[in-house]
Amino acid sequence: MQFDPPLEPARLIRRYKRFLADVVHPDGREETVHCPNPGAMLGVAPEDAPCWLSRSPNKNRKLPLTLEIVDCPSPPSGGVVPVGINTNLPNRLAEEAIRAGFVDGIDPEGDLAREVRYGEEKSRIDLLQRAERDRYIEVKNCHLLRRDDGIAEFPDCVTTRGLKHLRELARMVDEGHDAFLLFIVQRGDAEAVKAAADLDPKYAEGLSWAAQQGVQMRAVVCDIAPGAITPRAAVPVEA
Repeated sequence: MQFDPPLEPARLIRRYKRFLADVVHPDGREETVHCPNPGAMLGVAPEDAPCWLSRSPNKNRKLPLTLEIVDCPSPPSGGVVPVGINTNLPNRLAEEAIRAGFVDGIDPEGDLAREVRYGEEKSRIDLLQRAERDRYIEVKNCHLLRRDDGIAEFPDCVTTRGLKHLRELARMVDEGHDAFLLFIVQRGDAEAVKAAADLDPKYAEGLSWAAQQGVQMRAVVCDIAPGAITPRAAVPVEA
């Protein structure tokens, strides 16, 4: 996924009120920008960190700039790593990962429908591939990494919505379909994904339960750079 036009560099002052962040430009000018991430952003919004911004072509938008990438601590290396924080991108990245053959069990050549309504709880599945056994694919953004062994974690705060999605996926398996939970890891230092049981123990239990019901767990790690975010490789999910 290429950034066009190119991202603009800045430094992050703070993120607040969920969808706002203050940054300082290289010329010293401060500006409030849109933060496209409703989560806790635990560990991925350090103050005074280098960051990169996209500029909207919509001249009437109140906040023309959007926070896209932040340089964050990397426990495995002891250095820093660029992290993609935009939660609007994982569905697009998931499709790229599937087309590249990184998601076992999903046909890289098959059609993928987006945001199809399904299930008893009136959810919308992120991606649906029609086949002899339909493939329901729920996509989750993952960017929390606190461990020096390179294991990324999800979620970074309590997610009742995530639990609902696990139930719906399990129902699809019961109805004879294939169901996948696909974590898109927007940082390049992850070696695996597991539930953050200390942050949301109910979700950790639900993830293990869903795997036992036949929901297939997948994860793809991405390389992050100011020019592009690129799915790179499949990594295991510990459920």
